[in-house]
Amino acid sequence: MFEEMDKLKEECGVVGVYANKGNVSKMVYYGLYALQHRGQESAGIAVSDQGKISHHKGMGLAPEVFEDKTLDSLSGNIGIGHVRYSTFGESLIENAQPLVVRYKRGNIALAHNGSLVNSEALREIMEDDGVVFQTTIDTEVIANLIARYHNKDIIKSIKNTIEVLKGAYSLVIVSEDKLIGVRDSLGLRPLCLGKFEDGYVLASESCALDTIGAEFVRDVDPGEIVIIDENGIETIKSDKWCNRKMCVFEYIYFARPDSTIDGINVYLSRSEAGKMLAREAPVEADVVIGVPDSGTPAAIGYAEESGIPFGIGLIKNKYIGRTFIQPTQALREQGVKIKLNVLKENVEGKRVVMVDDSIVRGTTSKRIVDMLKKAGAKEVHVRVSSPPVKYPCYFGIDTPYRENLVAANYTTDEIRDMINADTLHFLTIKGLSEATGEKKGYCKACFDGNYPMEVPRVEGN
Repeated sequence: MFEEMDKLKEECGVVGVYANKGNVSKMVYYGLYALQHRGQESAGIAVSDQGKISHHKGMGLAPEVFEDKTLDSLSGNIGIGHVRYSTFGESLIENAQPLVVRYKRGNIALAHNGSLVNSEALREIMEDDGVVFQTTIDTEVIANLIARYHNKDIIKSIKNTIEVLKGAYSLVIVSEDKLIGVRDSLGLRPLCLGKFEDGYVLASESCALDTIGAEFVRDVDPGEIVIIDENGIETIKSDKWCNRKMCVFEYIYFARPDSTIDGINVYLSRSEAGKMLAREAPVEADVVIGVPDSGTPAAIGYAEESGIPFGIGLIKNKYIGRTFIQPTQALREQGVKIKLNVLKENVEGKRVVMVDDSIVRGTTSKRIVDMLKKAGAKEVHVRVSSPPVKYPCYFGIDTPYRENLVAANYTTDEIRDMINADTLHFLTIKGLSEATGEKKGYCKACFDGNYPMEVPRVEGN
C-alpha cells in the first residue's frame, strides 16, 4: 500500500443478478472478479432464496474469500455482490458488504458504491432515537433509513430514503423477491443494466456484464430506480430535474478500459486524452512510454498523434496483492521498483515521453523519472492525461488532504523540478472535456473545486 497512496482510490464496485430460475451465486462471483480493480480490501455476496437471505463476506480479493463450496452454499435466484476499497482505519470485516439487515418487515441485503456527505448527520439523528450501529460505513445509514420508512411497500421506502440522502451512490438491493438498483440524482457513480437469457444484471461497469455473459442494455439514469422481479423490469424515473455530473475520474483511472460508461468508451477516452496532450504539449523525443496500466492508452494516443514511436519502457509486476509484506523504511525509499521495473533497452540513450494518468502526491513520479534516467534515458518529458488534482473528493474517492496534494501547493514548474523531469505538462480541463465528450456532464471538482453540491469542510482540506 506504500506506493498506492500516490493514486486516488475508488471505494468499491457492485453487481446484482436476477434469474428466473437457478442459482446466481457464481454469476455474481464472476461479476465481482471483473470489478476487482475497484476494490481489493474485501468482497462479499448475498443471495435470496424465496425471501431467505444467506451471505458470505471476508477480507481480501474475491478468489481469496470464495471457494466453490462456499458459492454452492449460497443458493438463490437473486444475488448481489460487492468489492471494497476502504480508507485507512476502516479496513474491517464489520465494514465489508453486502450488508444484510433483518427488521420488522423482513430482510434486505444492500451493497453501495459511493459516499454520502450527510452520513454523519443522519447517523447522529438515528442514534439519538436509539438506533444502534454495528459498522462505521454509511451503507448502514441507508439500510436503517429503508427499514425505518418501510411500512408495506419497499419501493416507497427506498424513494423516501433517497429523498434525504446527499452524496454519491449506486445501490443494489435484494428485498424478498426483487432485485433493485438505484443511482444518485447526479449520476456521480456508474451503474448499468444488462440482460441474459434467463434474467438481468446490474453492475458498476459494463465489463462485468461481458464476464457474466450478459448483453448491455443501457446505463441506469441519474435518479432512477430499477426494479426487477418475476414480472420483468419496472423503472421509476426521478420526478426532479437531474443534472448529470458523472465522476470524470472513472474515465481517467478507475474504470477498466474495456468498459463503456454513459455512452463513452473508457479506452477511447483515454487514448483521445493522449492525443490532446500531444496537441497541447508537443516535444521532440525518440519514444513514448506509458506508466502501466491506466497510463498506457493515453501514451498510445500521444504516440499516434505526435508520430513518435510507442514503446514499452516500464514493466509492471502484476502479482503484488493485498497481502504484500510492508517493507522496511530503507526499502520503502526504492519501493516503486518492486512494482515497476525499467526495460533499459527501450530507453537507454533516448529522449523519453512518459505518460501517466495523474499525479497526486508526486512521490511515485519522481522515483519513476529517476529510474528512467538511471537506466540511461537522456531526457524524460512527463505528460499527464488529467489536469492537476488540487481539491479533495467527498463522493467516495479516497483523496489525501489538500495539504498533501502536490498540485494544490506547487506550480507546474515547481512540480517538474520536484520530480526531476525535463518538462511537465498536465492536460487542460478543456482538453479533458474534449477527450471525454463535451456534451456530457461531469464532476471535475478535484480539478477546479466546483462541487456539484454543498460539501463538508474538514480541517486540512
